[in-house]
Amino acid sequence: MTSTTTAGPQRSRLGRLIRELWFQVVLAAVLGIAVGILAPGPGEDLKPLNDWFIALVKMIVVPVVFCVVTTGIASMDNLRKAGRIGVKAIGYFLVLSLASMLIGLVVANIFQPGSGLHVDPSSLNADDVPKTATEHATFTGFVSSLIPASLLGAITGDAILAALMVSIVFGVALNMAGEEGAPLSRGIKALSDVVFRIVGWVMRLAPLGTFGALATVVATYGAESLKQLGYLIILFTATCVIYVLVVLGAIMRACRLSLFGLIRFLKAELLVALSTCSSEAVLPQLVRKLEILGIGRPVVGIVIPSGFSFNLDGSAVYLTMASLFLAQAMGIDLSWQQQLIMVGVMMLTSKGTAGIAGGAFIVLASTVTAVGHIPLAALSLIVGIDRILNEGRVFINVLGNAVATIVIGKWENDFDTEQARKVLHSRTTTPPQAELDTTKVGADK
Repeated sequence: MTSTTTAGPQRSRLGRLIRELWFQVVLAAVLGIAVGILAPGPGEDLKPLNDWFIALVKMIVVPVVFCVVTTGIASMDNLRKAGRIGVKAIGYFLVLSLASMLIGLVVANIFQPGSGLHVDPSSLNADDVPKTATEHATFTGFVSSLIPASLLGAITGDAILAALMVSIVFGVALNMAGEEGAPLSRGIKALSDVVFRIVGWVMRLAPLGTFGALATVVATYGAESLKQLGYLIILFTATCVIYVLVVLGAIMRACRLSLFGLIRFLKAELLVALSTCSSEAVLPQLVRKLEILGIGRPVVGIVIPSGFSFNLDGSAVYLTMASLFLAQAMGIDLSWQQQLIMVGVMMLTSKGTAGIAGGAFIVLASTVTAVGHIPLAALSLIVGIDRILNEGRVFINVLGNAVATIVIGKWENDFDTEQARKVLHSRTTTPPQAELDTTKVGADK
């Protein structure tokens, strides 16, 4: 009789665990790594699983941005609030990006990960550098990416920045239209409910994307890349961990919230981002989770889409560390003045690369070319491990933008602190009522 009563709760707990998305992602990651090691041939063939999942997410990202931003701005009592949120967000992004780059610079100067390699520049083959890395980010290209070919084209396309700009303009116009625009506002709110339902369906496929991504990576690169450049990987990973604990931890303490509670709350999104190496893959679900956390829709709608283009702190750490690694490996001694010029160039070229495959690598190539101290062919040294380094970049990018949204939300007094503490201290994932009631989730706080 006793065994029957104890077996029931155990099965129930196991059943609940199996239904959790984060657990399914972890299980898929373990299976993917196992397949990549034991059967590398079939492992490489599983790449389409990740490609299909990312494609499905990209399909829904722009509709999410449009619905959240438009309804958020349209419902504002004061349009100046949108401008205030934007200015505060950009200011925060610039400060954190600069701090991140300086941290990478200091770590690379102290630990010298590239020294001792003594690479002969003539032995490098520029053909090993992907062609996308030569497509340098430029200021004119960035501005051009903001302007869509047509109003509806931005909503049906896949460019986040263009969609963000059109959504802001559309939301402002709806707000100014008043009662005449009310029916259209209600229609977009109804569309938002449908879109988030689709997001839920797409995210259930995340374990398949995780399985395909890790099986392909392990099968393609194996342990060889780790052996070659293990020190850089370990140093970068350690820097990412310290950045999360010290920098983001200090910001969360200032907000009087738990960093580990936030990580636990976003564990499914962080695991998906880590395994797929795409921060864009979790943007729709991140928007939803942050609204559940108690942050107002106008803040979430403006900060998250813009943050995924302007607040890539993980990429910022990577850029300075990778640049100095290449210089040290080639035996090039960069002065502090040259290093600071390099940081200035990166601050300009690193903005607006969200959604570009290998965006940080492209920025690195742009900087190397602009500064001119390191040959472009040197990038071939880290091509093999760039996918591995991308893990730390993406984790910090996603978590850093969640923290940024909390900061701006508190700054704007559009944040329910009690709701956030209740959610972050909960041992379960998203509350059931929040999962089902998307109308309350999207309401202004």
